[in-house]
Amino acid sequence: MAFWNWNIGLAFLISVAFTGVLIPQILLISFRKKLFDQPDARKIHHNVVPRLGGIAFMPVAVFTIAFLLGVSLLLGNDSILAALRGEVLEFAFGMCALILLYLVGIADDLIGVQYRAKFMVQILCAVLLVTSGVWVNNLYGLFGIHELPRAVGWPLTVFVVVFIINAVNLIDGIDGLASGLSGVALFFYGMVFIGMERYMYAMLAFVTLGALVSFFYYNVFGNAEKHKKIFMGDTGSLTIGIILSFLCVSLARSGGVGVARATAETFVWAFVPLLVPCFDVVRVVLHRARNRQPLFLPDMNHIHHKLLRAGLPQRQAMITILLCSIVLVTANVLLCQVVNINLLLVGDVVLWTGVNMWLSRFIARREAAQGQG
Repeated sequence: MAFWNWNIGLAFLISVAFTGVLIPQILLISFRKKLFDQPDARKIHHNVVPRLGGIAFMPVAVFTIAFLLGVSLLLGNDSILAALRGEVLEFAFGMCALILLYLVGIADDLIGVQYRAKFMVQILCAVLLVTSGVWVNNLYGLFGIHELPRAVGWPLTVFVVVFIINAVNLIDGIDGLASGLSGVALFFYGMVFIGMERYMYAMLAFVTLGALVSFFYYNVFGNAEKHKKIFMGDTGSLTIGIILSFLCVSLARSGGVGVARATAETFVWAFVPLLVPCFDVVRVVLHRARNRQPLFLPDMNHIHHKLLRAGLPQRQAMITILLCSIVLVTANVLLCQVVNINLLLVGDVVLWTGVNMWLSRFIARREAAQGQG
């Protein structure tokens, strides 16, 4: 246990340092080659900002885990290798999915990729995870459903993975929001997997978190006028999305620690860190469908856009959403021990809907008052 805690902590620090070294180099290349995210009417920033920060995420994660594996073997300690036994197929296919989406993200950030092509690659990546054994095999009483046959669980998992990837991608609208929400989820997953003694999953979570910590600094506190600010771009959001979906589904199918009550709890733990981006996507899609708008057309109706319209500065809006995520995670983790999983979901939906309805009314009153003034 102590060995693993030390290694996971070291992996986190290596990831923070490595990403901190890479991002300035990415900034330098971006400005030399004029690889910018240009401001437009839909975007909040007013200066040219490179959007290739996510290029650092996958190499940092792979290097850090491989480096620690190699060092441990050189020192005669095969604990990391032993932890991979039984999970080699999952991590091998997971790595394939990660690399595929990473390459698609780079192509999209540099030359653009049609959303249909991105969807096809996302589906392929989800199929890779399912083929490796990472699939939702039990709903633990959600909607009255328990064990799932493969004919249902496999397509459901493909949908869940693609949904999570796009939820992370779409929530990336203001500085620090996607990385902050993902960081909350990764920290939670890492701690849960440590508690379950599934250390390779915990290491993956904390290595990815370390990359996001350094990125968050440049994204939120970097000065665009001094060429110190960077966005993660589609490379980053797709990379983080597939890692989060891999961790989420792996936890959802874990079966807990051998007791029936624990299985329902781990199922809640798997999805609750992603409630904010997932609920936001559902609300936006329903809004577009109700107004007969294209479902995949970018708009300014996400939760962060609404908070900005309500008068909050960008950084305060980001902090507010992160706090909401932390509160939702904490409340659900505590309540799932005493509240039925279905009632918990209904409560989350009612709360999210109520907050959004109140926020919409507040924005309408505010904009009406501004129009009269």
